[in-house]
Amino acid sequence: MKKTLPLITVLITLSLLGIIFFQILWLDSARDARNKQLDENLFQSMQEVALELTEDKPSILNFNKKSDLLFPSDKMQMQYLKPSVLQRFNEEEIYIIIRRTFDKFHLKNYQFEFAITSNSLTGQQMLSNNYYALYADSASGKNTSFVIPLEPSSGSNFENLVGEELLNVIVPHRNSMILKEMFWFIIGAILFTLIITTAFFITVRTLLRQKKVSEIKNDFINNMTHEFKTPLATISLAVDALKNEKVINDKEKTNYFTGIIKEENIRMNKQVETILQAALLDKQEVQLNLKKLSAHQLIDAALNNITLQVEEREGKLAVNKAAQKEMIMADEVHFTNLINNLLDNAVKYSNEHPIIKLSTQNIGKQLRIKIEDNGIGMNKETLSRIFEKFYRAHTGNVHNVKGFGLGLSYVKTMVDAHKGTIKAESTPGKGSSFIVTIPVLG
Repeated sequence: MKKTLPLITVLITLSLLGIIFFQILWLDSARDARNKQLDENLFQSMQEVALELTEDKPSILNFNKKSDLLFPSDKMQMQYLKPSVLQRFNEEEIYIIIRRTFDKFHLKNYQFEFAITSNSLTGQQMLSNNYYALYADSASGKNTSFVIPLEPSSGSNFENLVGEELLNVIVPHRNSMILKEMFWFIIGAILFTLIITTAFFITVRTLLRQKKVSEIKNDFINNMTHEFKTPLATISLAVDALKNEKVINDKEKTNYFTGIIKEENIRMNKQVETILQAALLDKQEVQLNLKKLSAHQLIDAALNNITLQVEEREGKLAVNKAAQKEMIMADEVHFTNLINNLLDNAVKYSNEHPIIKLSTQNIGKQLRIKIEDNGIGMNKETLSRIFEKFYRAHTGNVHNVKGFGLGLSYVKTMVDAHKGTIKAESTPGKGSSFIVTIPVLG
């Protein structure tokens, strides 16, 4: 698992980066293809507009020639006096022709501005509908401009002198329009990339969680084996001792060994009860029997259970019950257990001569219970995880600390069930403190 998880993470990361890279390439290729297609459609539409604008019209002169043979002077006169585009069309007509042609070549969403320019013998002439207002942006690439000759030059000196009529068309915001056309492609690519990224994140998180569960399971099995192995071994030794004839005939020794068996049996039952209680908490099947109780009386009951342990280790137990309002809605058994677990932890993780302080005080409509010790303390990582189920901190040289890592998880669950809060504070090497806040009545 240790080698597989990093490998899977690297492979998925490379796959994700590869997908993103090729999606970017595909979108860039699609944009280039659309650019080329747009250039082709625009050029073809402009050519068609030019042809429509330059269709032959009846001459303004009446030559009355019955023959198709014309003198060169007549041809020059007809060419010269042929009505120009500027003479035959107004601005609105030209706009309609261009718009119709654009629609024909699938350019319905594209706007345009145009101008017809001509250098005639009478001077420069122009018909425009806002063309030059956009011309300045064409050089920067914001707009696309086209110039199509309406009267292709044949190279004669006279035609060069007269000049040509030019159709000038600008398509503004070309790139924006292309991106708009590709909008759903881009959104789709981003959406599916996010989906893949999310799936990748969930997969890695699940693998890490499974790894953590596997480690917790192994620790739990090791702890459980140790917790049951010790009392079983003690019971086995006590049973063997009871078989001894000297012990059988000695009532005092018999009572001593049977007492050991009973104590170890109680200890094992307590461990089994702890595990079953954790299972019930998982299923949220614990039903609290809430009653109006004195918090100080419940704390006294827990203190009675811990006093002997503190005295055996030549420690001190300082109690300061300063709270005036201490009536709470609580379950007698579970509330006593949570206080007992906190006191038990304080003794377990303390030095040779533990100093345990318990104080109560009122803060607003809350009862604040603080339990402090002078133990080994906790670092930031341990402090952030102490309420996790099965989590047990590394205790260094403290080898006598036993358990399944269920105590503080149970405490947190019970505090929440009593609509309270719990906070832990600690400094490595100086001790820890747990602050429980419970709503008071009245």
